Amino acid sequence: MLKRIQSSKSKKITIFFEEKQIAAYEGESVAAALLCSGVKHIRTAPVSGTSRAPYCWMGVCFECLLEIDGQPNLQSCLIPVQEGMKIRRHALNDGDSA
Repeated sequence: MLKRIQSSKSKKITIFFEEKQIAAYEGESVAAALLCSGVKHIRTAPVSGTSRAPYCWMGVCFECLLEIDGQPNLQSCLIPVQEGMKIRRHALNDGDSA
């Protein structure tokens, strides 16, 4: 699991993942905020069904794709968190648990 380095300059905000409230800090990417909060995987591979998580952290590998505020297939490693964001795994993954 990732560990946050606390900064007194970062404002704490709330995002929602699979309808669960999660604390995040301004400046974090969606992927980092989720993994720091204990989410173990971001998506499930469509063919093998294996759990997947961010790999490259720079938008090349597409392992971090999520639905964010109703928009599918967004690279969560590149998107900064914003207050009240609603984040979900894709419909294929609705049965997964964090």
